[in-house]
Amino acid sequence: MQLAKKITLLFAILSAVIISLLSGFVWYFSNEFAFEDFYKRLEARVNIAAQIKLVKDENNDVYSKMRSQYLERLPSEKEYVIKADTNTHPTIQTDDVLPKSFFSKINEGKTARYRKENHFYAGKYFEIGNQGYIVIIAANDPFGFRELKDLQKILIAGFFLSVLLSFIVGWKFSNYTLVPLRNIIKSMKKIKAENLHLRLDVKSYGGDEMSELAQTFNNMLNRLETAFETQNNFISNASHELRTPLTIISGEVELATNAEMGSKDHLAALDKIKSEADRLEHILTSLLGLAQSGFNGKVQPRESVRIDELLWEITDAVVQVHPESKIALDLNELPEDEATVTLKANKNLLKLALTNIVSNACKYSDFKPVSVKLESNGSLLSIAVTDQGIGIPQDDIQHIFEPFFRASNTSNFKGYGVGLPLSLNIIRLHRGSIGIKTQEGFGTEIKVMLPVNSELP
Repeated sequence: MQLAKKITLLFAILSAVIISLLSGFVWYFSNEFAFEDFYKRLEARVNIAAQIKLVKDENNDVYSKMRSQYLERLPSEKEYVIKADTNTHPTIQTDDVLPKSFFSKINEGKTARYRKENHFYAGKYFEIGNQGYIVIIAANDPFGFRELKDLQKILIAGFFLSVLLSFIVGWKFSNYTLVPLRNIIKSMKKIKAENLHLRLDVKSYGGDEMSELAQTFNNMLNRLETAFETQNNFISNASHELRTPLTIISGEVELATNAEMGSKDHLAALDKIKSEADRLEHILTSLLGLAQSGFNGKVQPRESVRIDELLWEITDAVVQVHPESKIALDLNELPEDEATVTLKANKNLLKLALTNIVSNACKYSDFKPVSVKLESNGSLLSIAVTDQGIGIPQDDIQHIFEPFFRASNTSNFKGYGVGLPLSLNIIRLHRGSIGIKTQEGFGTEIKVMLPVNSELP
């Protein structure tokens, strides 16, 4: 069953339950109080009957004439006047057998009421002289019963009409409510393997659960796109990058097996083989890191990491490998609250990503001064790495994050084109982003933005 139909059915059922309870409530209290006015009319007639029949007064004839002339006789109205004695349950000839509780209430000096179907009774005790009397008035109330019957018909008709109306409204409401979800589904169906770069427009869904669903789907697409890119780039580039050192190694081995070569030539060949083997190992290590940095669906280990302390570690590590590096770490713009520079992260991966960026800045600037500036606005961390190096040609910027791509002006620098793609994958894993500002021949600024409250998938 479609979700819209389920919502509509549930809405109609809940409405039916609420309306039936409300109708029952109205019917119960209407049935209880609909005849209150009729009982008061009976009680008034009890007092008038007692005045006329029991009190010997010259005005009684006047009361009798006024009652017959102005007091409308009730349907099936009857009067009963009996003497009260020690018998608590006197016998009188009525259409119904009056219960003992009726007379007990009269004997207590109260006005008694009794109803059986459409027959109503009201009775009261009067004492004239030393003699007690019980006066009872009986009558029917067809008008009250007719009103209750009409009310019953109205409630039943209103119930079915309300349920029908709630079904129609529920259907319209459910369809209206599910429009954003249908739009999400429609947009999701357009995204296939060949256009994984497409994303849902989160802002168009407001700030409710639908936007959260869209954002979750976009996050999933980020992981899928990265995994696809990692896989495709690995397959397309690994063979190319691995073929060169393997070819060199094979050639050197052939030379080394030549009996005419001297010992020095053999040593040179072995040194070349070792150098290319080291290069091959570095390439394989980089490829493995690039593959592992892709979103593989596994929960990444995370811990609280202070980025300022991590940058000190990275600076020391780069200087240790390249003592000629000149790195200036700027922490002057940081707030005093350490929570603004602390985030949940995979420390080893994040350290690897930032180390690649800082190391590249030193390498491609011939170890001129490099600035690393950390800023925080409480919710977002900014790490700006600025060098005075060779910069990036304008035509190469759009490809700079592609695995194994190297800018056209880097031929004099040793590298494999894996560092920046690896860093990008890791930063994206931490819900962050990387921006580049560069000018060929003057230097490059790489700015890493990391949300403080973000968690790994």
